[in-house]
Amino acid sequence: MDTLIKNEKKTNTDTFPINGTDYVEFYVGNAKQAAMYYQAAFGYELVAYRGPETGSRETVSYVLQQNKIRLVLTSAYHPEHEILKHVNLHGDGVKVLALWVDDAEDAFNKAVERGAKPSFEPHTLKDEDGEIKLAGIHTYGETIHTFVERKNYRGVFMPGFIPKTSTRKVEPVGLKFVDHCVGNVELGQMNRWIKFYQEVLGFKLLITFDDKDISTKYTALMSKVVSNGNGYIKFPINEPAKGVKKSQIEEYLDFYKSAGVQHIAVATDDIIKTVRQLRANGVDFLYVPETYYNDLLDRVGEIEESIEDLREQNILVDRDNEGYLLQIFTKPVQDRPTLFYEIIQRKGAQSFGKGNFKALFEAIEREQELRGTL
Repeated sequence: MDTLIKNEKKTNTDTFPINGTDYVEFYVGNAKQAAMYYQAAFGYELVAYRGPETGSRETVSYVLQQNKIRLVLTSAYHPEHEILKHVNLHGDGVKVLALWVDDAEDAFNKAVERGAKPSFEPHTLKDEDGEIKLAGIHTYGETIHTFVERKNYRGVFMPGFIPKTSTRKVEPVGLKFVDHCVGNVELGQMNRWIKFYQEVLGFKLLITFDDKDISTKYTALMSKVVSNGNGYIKFPINEPAKGVKKSQIEEYLDFYKSAGVQHIAVATDDIIKTVRQLRANGVDFLYVPETYYNDLLDRVGEIEESIEDLREQNILVDRDNEGYLLQIFTKPVQDRPTLFYEIIQRKGAQSFGKGNFKALFEAIEREQELRGTL
């Protein structure tokens, strides 16, 4: 299944065509239990599996899917394996942001020519359902981009995996596709990685936020957003800024022990329904005080949704020149305060909720204070 639909009317100046997010792979301590969590809490369906029963003697992976979002949860059996060393250092987290391309070898060669550090050379995997070509490059921290060419493959995911479904009844919650993935990098490294995406992948700079845009009386950060030409891939990159107390970016870096993926924004067509179901499934969200809603319509203008429904689910709203968006952020989904999720619904808006930054970061600061890390 294609993770995003190709847009034939491309306006990009990309180094090579990127058709969308193919999958996001997590390195975790217990893939079986993590897979159950994402099924029970987020409504993903189990679609494929690789493990000792399929000939994989060192690693195990569960592939989960909801509409055009595909997650791969991978663990290992032996403590000296690089996957479990990664988990020991970082905790559960994102290792691979895989990009769906037309030609994996061409993408790899062009990226390396432009300065990318290779992660692994192009190679082909084959089985009775066809073949997939893969290649990888390094990006910030220990995160990698895998280029996936799957035009000659008909199977459920890729060679080495078998179809698998869970005996658990799964109820999808309406998540549609990956809207954007946010990376946290060390102080002074944001511009380096923005330049990387511009020069290596041909991305364009979409928007810049400085510490005046993203700050409270205690903490601040800076952020820039890059996008490929068709807009299917958007990568905001954050770095800490000087503040009175420790920012959320510094807290992330302290616990993750390097740069890495901070959050994944996933789109829905009905955020109220989606969030209501997620809450019923046990997903925890950041809390914004009810006073946020007192002057909401004065700030954002007319919207289609009921203010009472938004207040009940604690959903934020912001507007730009093209429309408005609705968004909400989960608490971290593992014990370390690192990776979390954003649920987003766009009603024309193409921005990232600048008007909500203060309310959001104050909510994060309240959680940091409870953890004793502010």
